Amino acid sequence: MIETVIMLWNKYNYVYVDGLIGTLWLAALTVFAATILGTVIAIMKLSKIKILDLITSAYIGVLRGTPILLQLYFFWLVLPKAVPINLSDTACIIIALIVNASSYVAEVIRAGIQAVDKGQVEAARSLGLSSTNTMKKIVLPQAVKNILPALGNEYISMVKQTSLASVFFVQELMTSYRTVQSATFLAIPSLIIAGIIYLIVTTVLTKGLSVFERRLQANES
Repeated sequence: MIETVIMLWNKYNYVYVDGLIGTLWLAALTVFAATILGTVIAIMKLSKIKILDLITSAYIGVLRGTPILLQLYFFWLVLPKAVPINLSDTACIIIALIVNASSYVAEVIRAGIQAVDKGQVEAARSLGLSSTNTMKKIVLPQAVKNILPALGNEYISMVKQTSLASVFFVQELMTSYRTVQSATFLAIPSLIIAGIIYLIVTTVLTKGLSVFERRLQANES
């Protein structure tokens, strides 16, 4: 088995590397866009306007309460018919991943904002700052320290979740596994290589995030 795995890696390593690049890029794009969308949703949820709170609560509840694979299928089937432009399968899946991730990122950002000392908000308002400027200049800069580690965890999680995109043949690591498996009919060795790559990548990212968190804590002390 080990010899077969080594043989497959030597012959098809470029396929797996392309898939890994696709996975890392897809996860990065998803988390970046989800952070922007999630920030808007979090601010809406923290708003005192009741209708905005109801809308965002429903948005988050639906996305977190249904399987991500179901959501991928939904966007893949509905988006091309719902928008006036031609969307590729890859675009539909990326949008679905962003929307799904935004529901989790929104809660992370909301918690980070609420963790900021309310006394600072009250002091800023007493000095004449508007709600918008208080959020922009006082709250968000401090909330970022609470949010960044959680966003790092979301990225690591997304590296694994993007494997579902292989169902739609989006270029990522599990799609590479399916390509090699189809070419060689060696399912288990092909899968072992993909699993090892995932393990190495997530371990390195987790260790890197731990170092980053310790440095943040050191800077605060």
